[in-house]
Amino acid sequence: MDILQAFALAILQGLTEFLPISSSAHLILLPQIVDGWVDQGLAFDVAVHLGTLSAVMIYFRSEIVSMSTDWVASLTTRQHTPNSRLAWAVLLGTIPVGLAGLFFKDFIEVYLRSPTVIAIATVFFGLLLWWADVTGKRHRDEYTIGLIDVIVIGCAQALALIPGTSRSGATITAALLMGMTREASARFSFLLSIPVIILSGGLIALDLVKQAAPVEWGLMIIGTVVAGVTAYLCIHLLLQLLEKMGMFPFVLYRLVLGAVLFYLFGFSL
Repeated sequence: MDILQAFALAILQGLTEFLPISSSAHLILLPQIVDGWVDQGLAFDVAVHLGTLSAVMIYFRSEIVSMSTDWVASLTTRQHTPNSRLAWAVLLGTIPVGLAGLFFKDFIEVYLRSPTVIAIATVFFGLLLWWADVTGKRHRDEYTIGLIDVIVIGCAQALALIPGTSRSGATITAALLMGMTREASARFSFLLSIPVIILSGGLIALDLVKQAAPVEWGLMIIGTVVAGVTAYLCIHLLLQLLEKMGMFPFVLYRLVLGAVLFYLFGFSL
């Protein structure tokens, strides 16, 4: 892997981690467009995950500190604040995807990684995102989240293990359906990504240790920094523009992407 590929993949990871457009579809598509590119390897995957994790934690640093402080206090006082409830929602909302990954990881890797599945998921969940955006009441913020909301959004995040679904797309869709505003849906989706990125990055790191493959530290640093900066800018711009532009641009993009995948790969499973 050369520097150009490292830059391109890091930018792609930084964008698709948080935009509702499916990272797996892009990671399948990009090597098909550029001849001569090789698999980036597990070490680079760890690096770009670290970059996106750093971005979301830096962007929401004040919220994370407040949530963590109030969450710890809630363990001893048994009294809750909006911040402690939000912290509990993030933690509880991570359980479904953890269980789904534990029990269905092998099934997904064997049966659901075909280009056709990715293309179908890209289109279907794109249309579902559009429907949620059109029909959602959009009158609540993330601090009003309750147990039912957590269960629905957490299960939606588990569905995102299906390649092509998009983790952020699934969680934003579910939050919109539960009546949250576009910005609140995105903010909760970003906060919910923190434990998921930690878990997925940790699993990739374990696989990397087992392989004991040589590490190109220069490319790893490039991947971490570029993915982090791209993800930070992506989060900032999305939150600034989301209420004005809505979800339709992302829905349209997903439909086009799905069509490209069907064109390139057909309907073979």
